[in-house]
This record gives sequence, structure tokens and C-alpha cells, in this order.
Amino acid sequence: MTVSPQRLLLCCLALTLTACTGPARDADEPTATATKPTHGAVGAGDPYYPTQGNGGYDVRGYDVDISYVPSGKHLEGDTTITATATKSLARFNLDLRGFRVTSVTVNGDQATFARKGDHELVITPAQVVGDGEEIVTRVRYNGRPTSTNEDELATVGWLTTPSGGSYALGEPHSASFWYPVNETPRDKATFSLSARVPKGWVAMSIGKQTSQRTKDGWTTYTWEEANPATSHVTTVAIDKFTVDRSRLDDGTPMLSAYAPGQESKRELEARVGDVIEFLSSKFGPYPQETAGGIYMGDSISFALETQGRPTYASWANLNTVVHEYAHQWYGNSVTIESWSDLCLSKCFASYSEWLWAEAKQDTDLDRYYRRQVDLVSDDDSFWASKLHEMGVGNEFDGMYGKSKLAMHALRRKLGDDVFNDVLREWPQEHRHGNASWPEFERFVSARSDVELGEFFDVWFRGDEIPPDEHLYPGTLRR
Repeated sequence: MTVSPQRLLLCCLALTLTACTGPARDADEPTATATKPTHGAVGAGDPYYPTQGNGGYDVRGYDVDISYVPSGKHLEGDTTITATATKSLARFNLDLRGFRVTSVTVNGDQATFARKGDHELVITPAQVVGDGEEIVTRVRYNGRPTSTNEDELATVGWLTTPSGGSYALGEPHSASFWYPVNETPRDKATFSLSARVPKGWVAMSIGKQTSQRTKDGWTTYTWEEANPATSHVTTVAIDKFTVDRSRLDDGTPMLSAYAPGQESKRELEARVGDVIEFLSSKFGPYPQETAGGIYMGDSISFALETQGRPTYASWANLNTVVHEYAHQWYGNSVTIESWSDLCLSKCFASYSEWLWAEAKQDTDLDRYYRRQVDLVSDDDSFWASKLHEMGVGNEFDGMYGKSKLAMHALRRKLGDDVFNDVLREWPQEHRHGNASWPEFERFVSARSDVELGEFFDVWFRGDEIPPDEHLYPGTLRR
């Protein structure tokens, strides 16, 4: 995710340079025995969002089928979730916000279901599902999708466009606003979408477009994402898009869509090949099977790294493209374990903007770093934003400003050789998996001959300006 310049001014001092699968874990579950089935947990174990996601199963894939009428903002949904039980289950939950659920089947049999709270869909299958068995759950639902204010500046979920279209976007939640899901980054899965819209409208998503057919005044678009994705980087965007298709030099299919009035963004999208080539030189081979962008006409306060095809607000610039494509390695391929680990995604994507400026604009980053430190040295609020163990609701506070300083200081602490090895080896070791920030600290420490414990503490868990020995390490020394 990147945020708009306006939001950066409200949130923190932005440090811009040019114009900015594993199984789902169970929490608080009854102890299962070989003979007694249990209930899947109502949360996946993230302490910041204890009811986000669910336990008791590991999703392998989502097959989402929707019909949407923009004029009435009405959605008909039919989603099939294929999962493996991680214990014997008499009951389990999915996350779904709003809608009227009309039927649920589990392994072909009608299941009973109930709604609980603002997003829990509690499902009781006709037959107990044994540990290790496949669970194929089909949910049919309809209604008007909703959105919510995740904080005072950002609305996420099902959003509408100036031209009357709609799209799903946001983190930490967005998928559950339009399809039933195990909404936790800990449970990545493949994703397919069949979206039926009135003729003249276009439905964009992630992955490869596998078909497009029009019949009786409706057009159906189908999409397939084969790489496992965390749910908040899935999307559907419905508008009267202009769509361009091409391929990168390595053959990667590129599909880009421009909402009405955004056609000028073609000039920006023409840089994607250069951006991917540059980031691949830093992070290793591009981990996704597709490229492109979805350029919305909306001026929302953020862009998002939707997998293989980022979604942009109308203010997007080249820094935004660099940032969102860096997430294809850091955030999408290597996904956070918990939301307190967000620096594993955001710190690297934010620092990639500096790496781009260094390589493409000959920016002296040491000099730039010192200048930025001078600007914020007396700003207690800037340093108060923690980058790890920041507390619920504070996850994004330092991710677009302080993170850039922290990553450059880490680079100078390690030296370029070790730092560059880390940038490349980390996403290869955890490709298409999950990881935590403490794992990253151990990973780095094992490759360095300098002691890093205090450095990580003051920069990533500290809420004050670091002491000079850590503020000016290596070539940053004054």
C-alpha cells in the first residue's frame, strides 16, 4: 500500500525524494481428541485482530462467482472454498460482512448456518469433517456490498467510483466485504473469479484473464491467480475501463486497465517493465505470473499492491508504481505472519523508492538521510511511531516515513554487501510463504558479524530518536 501525499501530510512527515501456505493457526480453541470433534476458532491467532480469520482449516483455493449491477449496486455471489481440516470439525467459521446468505453446502450436503457479530458466518456441516479431510464449502449470498472506515482517513471495502463503477480495496480487511473468506494473512490460497456485469462494463481482477464472453446483455470475465495470495491483495474492479494488453521482455503477460479519465496513466504504466527489471536486480526474480495496473478515477487516500496488478488512485506517480511493485516480493510473495510484522512489507516497499532514486536519479542517499534526520530530529511524534510491536491501530503510522530512515540505517550498519544479500535472499527463502519480523532479525543477524540486538530495539521497537551510534552507523558517521 502507498498513501496519498495529502494523507502523508496528515499522518506523518513523509520522506519522499521526487515529486513518494501455510496453515491458518488456531487460537483459544478447545483441545481436540481423536474421538471428539471440536469447533474451529473464531480467530486465526493475531493478537491485534483476535477475531480476524478463523482456525481449524487451511484454505487451498477460492472460486468466486459474482454478478453485479452497478446501477442498483446489487451483488449476487456464489463462492466455493476448498480447504483441508487441520482437526476434526463439527463446526467452523468464515468471514463475510453484510449480505443475505441463502444457502451453504459442505461437501455437497446442506449445512446449517448462522450469523454472529459483524462478520462471522458460523457453519455446521451435516457430517463431522475429520482431521486432514477436504472441506468444500459453497456459499450463496446476495445484497448490497458495504464499506467501513478503518481509520479516520481511509474507507475500505466495497468502494464506488466517480463514473458509477465499484471496486474492492483495503487492508487489513477488504475481501470479506464481497466474498466469504478466511480473512487472515496467515492462510494464503489460490484465487479465481468469474464476474458477470452488464454489457459495456468491464470487470478486472488479479491473475490471468482466461475468458470473456457476452450473452443476453451481460459480459462475464474470468480470472485465475495460481500463486497463493493473502485475501487483502485480491480484488475486483468494475468500471468502463479501457484495457491494454502486452508482454514484458521476459514474456510475462501485462494487462492494464484505465478508468474513464485515466488514459494518460499509460505513460506511467510504460515504466512498469523498467521498474520490475530494477527491482528484480535487487530482490531476485519477479515472483508473480502477471503484471499491469488498475488505474481508478477515484482520489482515495491509498494505492494497494493487489497481486500482480496493483490498484492505483488518481494521484499515483512513479514512486507509487515502484512501491507497489516492491510489494510483489515483500508483502505478496513473502507475507506477514501477524499485523505487528507489517514492517516486513511496508518498510521494504517504502525504501525501494530510495533505491530507485539512488539508481535512476543519482541521489546521494547518505546526504539525503542526514538532511531528513535534521528535519525531524526534534519531532517527537515522528520518532514515537514504532515499526514493530506498535500496538493495534498503529500499524501504519511509521511505515511511510520513519521506515525509510530505519532501512537506510540498517544498510549502513550491515554494509552494502550484506544488505544486498539480505534483500535478495530473504524473499527467495520465504517465497510464497509467511514470515515474522523476529524471524527477519534472526535471518539478518546470522549473516552479519556485528551485534544487532540494540540496533533493532532502538530503531524498530523504540519510540524515541536513536542514540548517535545507531543513528549514524557506518558511512553515516559524522
